[in-house]
Amino acid sequence: MDTQTIVDLIWAFLGSFLVTVITGIALVPALRRMKAGQTIRSDGPTWHLSKQGTPTMGGIMFITGIFAMCVLGGIDDIAAGDWRHIIIFGFSFLFGLIGFLDDYEKVKKKQNLGLTAGQKLILQIAAAIVLVVLLRFEGHLSSNLYVPFFDVTIHLPYPVYLALAVFIIVGCVNAVNITDGIDGLCTGVTLPVALCYTAVAAAWGYGSVGLFGAAMAGGLTGFLIFNFYPAKVFMGDTGSLFLGGAVCAAAFALDMPLALVPLGLIYIVETLSDIIQVLYFKATHGKRIFKMAPIHHHLEMSGWGERRIFTVFTAVSAAMAVLTFFAVRQRYGI
Repeated sequence: MDTQTIVDLIWAFLGSFLVTVITGIALVPALRRMKAGQTIRSDGPTWHLSKQGTPTMGGIMFITGIFAMCVLGGIDDIAAGDWRHIIIFGFSFLFGLIGFLDDYEKVKKKQNLGLTAGQKLILQIAAAIVLVVLLRFEGHLSSNLYVPFFDVTIHLPYPVYLALAVFIIVGCVNAVNITDGIDGLCTGVTLPVALCYTAVAAAWGYGSVGLFGAAMAGGLTGFLIFNFYPAKVFMGDTGSLFLGGAVCAAAFALDMPLALVPLGLIYIVETLSDIIQVLYFKATHGKRIFKMAPIHHHLEMSGWGERRIFTVFTAVSAAMAVLTFFAVRQRYGI
């Protein structure tokens, strides 16, 4: 990694951070004036009801910061014909737009119900297909699965790969969305993921993907100023679905989707806790394994404060990010 690459990544991080913070200073009061407040689920933890009315759709802040640096910081990459950061952003933006429509419906109806599950699923599948086809068309994606830790590659027929990719993307995006349940949690957990992508892309020479990762990390750091407990603004589905899209798109742009397994451990645990709770509840006709799902709510009801959950989950995500970096390094001899 040369000095210029490091300077470019630092510039992308700082630029996105500053744009996000400046956007937030203007956006949060505007959302309050628009009465774009979050409606809290009645079946959630009772103490969360005090958060009723906290502005939502705050994900617009870091989306703006990331976009600014993808355009300003990625001019040289675009000129060289490397559009991967634009493809990643465009895909993430599609998911963020789905989330925005969901948030808008919730705010308009003043209830915690937006788009139907079917509507969101159809839109997400369509967006996932577009990403995979576009990356393959541009020559950035094979139909092979690289397996981290074992340094082996599984060769798959393209139709099988496409179906598996859509399943991974839709599942991962919604897992990231589920993680957005308490102040700062999704932001903190996703920050190490973004830094891991930055490091891997820089080490492999995938400059534009590294640029996106650095801009994402900077945007999330800026957003955390507003989103850390007690949150002044929530990212909403606008932000969490955008981040889910970004987490998936970057993995596929680096042609290492299975790296999402160790890298997204927290997302997986959150989702599995939700699935296990539902299946056990139905199988036992009303009994529960967790006090409340997903697991961050179980920990809350077991006496963990939001700051403690944020710290532990973010630390685990950071550890898995470091582990993932070393797990994939053999692929390009880094």
